[in-house]
Amino acid sequence: MKPLPRAILLLALLTALASGARYVPRLFEKFAAEQPVTLPSTLVRTGDVTFTVTANGALQGGNSRMLTAPMAGGGSLTMTELRKAGELVKKGDVVAQFDPTDEKYKLREAEADLEEAEQQVLQARNEAKAKEEDLEYELITAREELKQAEIEATANEIRAALTAKQNNITLEGAKTKLAKLERDYPQRKAAAAASVAIQEASRGKAKMLADTARRNIDMMTLKAPADGYVNVERNTNTNFFFSGMVLPAFQIGDQVRPGMAVAQIPDLNSWDVLAQIAETDRGHLSVGQVAELRVVALPGHKFSAKVKDLGGTAGPPWDRRFECKLALLQSTPELRPGMSAQIVVTLETLKNVTWLPAQALFEQGGRTFVYARQGERFLAKDVKLVRRGES
Repeated sequence: MKPLPRAILLLALLTALASGARYVPRLFEKFAAEQPVTLPSTLVRTGDVTFTVTANGALQGGNSRMLTAPMAGGGSLTMTELRKAGELVKKGDVVAQFDPTDEKYKLREAEADLEEAEQQVLQARNEAKAKEEDLEYELITAREELKQAEIEATANEIRAALTAKQNNITLEGAKTKLAKLERDYPQRKAAAAASVAIQEASRGKAKMLADTARRNIDMMTLKAPADGYVNVERNTNTNFFFSGMVLPAFQIGDQVRPGMAVAQIPDLNSWDVLAQIAETDRGHLSVGQVAELRVVALPGHKFSAKVKDLGGTAGPPWDRRFECKLALLQSTPELRPGMSAQIVVTLETLKNVTWLPAQALFEQGGRTFVYARQGERFLAKDVKLVRRGES
């Protein structure tokens, strides 16, 4: 017996499928008739309705103390040490360290100049003292010579005229010499003191440079001003930036400009909660509103908080959100930065109102309506919307 041609087999298969296709709709119709359709529905209720805003947030320490790169060196600083983000620190612990090589070089130069200036001051003082002693000696000598000349002049009457004239000349010379020494004495003494002052000024300059270098070296070490944890800042010292780019946090080896914020030390006894909330709820929130908060890692604990700050709105048009910061009103040693928290802000409670779930409300063409059951049918019925909540 010869096998059937392939074309005949294909035609038979298509005929069978067509027959089955005609039968399938009848099968579904029969199944649908046997299975009644049940539409989801709910009841309209009357009672008190509380409106809330709920969000998820993360804990962070409050009352942060900012640590900034020192205003020293005149150029970028190289970070050589940095604590890890979230690491607990005590007051006085080193948080960050910058390379002090340049300032140490300046300190060595300033100390060498200071040592030399000290020697110059000592030498100037010794020279001034020697000059003052010479002046004193010259004055004493001049006074003695004047006395001697006066004594010699008293015997002029009994001496020869030539000798008497000689004595008078000597007397006048002694007077003139003494008068000049006494007249020049303050200026010559002041000149010696000025020489000492010049050297002391040089020493003061060298000392100031040395003290500045030491202070700059001390400033290269950033220490925790209080107990807390380390919150490392983002490194904005970059020429490559585009909108939406998330900048990396500072790390060892980075170049830091003087005055840049490097890290924060939040207080572990004062906590904030940072949450991103939908833009549609912004008008319902205000600073000072009370919220209830639960920390995911601490089940059974309930905390109170207050809205502390409402930040700017950001995000794509279909998911605009704003930053909301809440201050925790209680604290516990178990809290840690970064813990997730569930936030509920109670807005208001309406008394004895008619309400229904938001899913049962429809809006179209300026109408607000619901589908109310009448017998076996649902008919559109207009309603007046007083307030809409999250649910």
